[in-house]
Amino acid sequence: MNQVAFGADRLSALEAEQRVAGFADQLFAHLPRADQRRWAAAYLMGLLAVSGRKSMRSMAAAITDSPTASQSLHRFVNASPWEWQPARSELKRWVERRARPKAWTVGIALVPKRGDQSCGVHRRFVPSLGRTINCQVGVGQFLATGSSHVPVDWRLHLPSEWSEDRLRRRTRIPEAVQPVPAWAHVLDLADGLAAGGIPALPLVADLREYKESDRLLHGLRERAHDFVAAVPDSLPVLPTLPAHSFGAGPDAPGSPVSARRFLETEGELLRSVLKSGQLRPTRLTRVVTGLVRLPRGPQPQRFYRLFAEVPREGERPASAWLTTLVHLSVEELLELAALQATTPRVVRRLEGSFGLQDFEGRSYPGWHRHVTLVSAACCYQELSQIDPDGLSRTIPAAPLPRVARPSARLRV
Repeated sequence: MNQVAFGADRLSALEAEQRVAGFADQLFAHLPRADQRRWAAAYLMGLLAVSGRKSMRSMAAAITDSPTASQSLHRFVNASPWEWQPARSELKRWVERRARPKAWTVGIALVPKRGDQSCGVHRRFVPSLGRTINCQVGVGQFLATGSSHVPVDWRLHLPSEWSEDRLRRRTRIPEAVQPVPAWAHVLDLADGLAAGGIPALPLVADLREYKESDRLLHGLRERAHDFVAAVPDSLPVLPTLPAHSFGAGPDAPGSPVSARRFLETEGELLRSVLKSGQLRPTRLTRVVTGLVRLPRGPQPQRFYRLFAEVPREGERPASAWLTTLVHLSVEELLELAALQATTPRVVRRLEGSFGLQDFEGRSYPGWHRHVTLVSAACCYQELSQIDPDGLSRTIPAAPLPRVARPSARLRV
């Protein structure tokens, strides 16, 4: 019998198939029909089994000899009427029970597209590429432990032109879903996490590229969501003490100043802060920090901690971070801030190893179902390393549809 790797153990392909089916059975227990639950497990198995591009044809060929399986997989994702949000809610609970996340992060996924038929597609300048591309933009929510980031929820960004009825009907966008700025998606993801009964977790995010990032910060605070966020150097802040060093004019006491200027002129320098990380050895660093307020916001005014690592001579200035967690030590804040660096790498892994960019469809529901299954595949692989015993206790309710030959390429 073929063997596939599972953490430190070796599993037969049949045992691996049973574990994947059991995992899928719990995530998709809300699906009303048994055939839907079986095809959910088959799609998940295909995402895990196939290397390279995850086309419907290649995924079907990896799990069954049936000549109609690829059509069935396509119908399951694009046409079968099932809700994806219950599966994502269960995925969040699953990760929280087994991995004990420390925070949640946000990742932006760009999905290149040809033509203008796919839901949400638009022209977008990508600074890292130095050019404009045709793409979809997904805003993902990740639960972050010290060693892994697991995607658990998504929003598909719709530019303003996607308010047109013709485009919405063609791609089956629900009436309640309207174009909103990217920062509003983050608030929606935060609300979804709180509604799912997950213990309160802070958001760790890089907001330097978000337009109107201050509105996102206020929205999070109004909802009592804590955050540790990299902010633009130009973000206006108010010192909590008289800014005696600013002098007269626009920088007079009580006037907003930029986050960068506050750190350079009013911040307290801590010269021997111990910092340790998952990917770097323990080291000493310098941090400048201080308490600030935001110019507009709830009354009475709330306090935030602004901080940044001080670079060595000749190094590029470090990012400024703002947090509601004023009671934490600087060491704890640096540890949380370091979690954000992993998220872009996980997004690239979703694209290269789990088929995030390989959706074969154009509709809004189809895209959401596909990324839900992609997230489940990533979650399965991550948790197989964190808690293999938890996965081994899952019991499938039914076998996968017409499986004739298990694949030796299953990566679990």
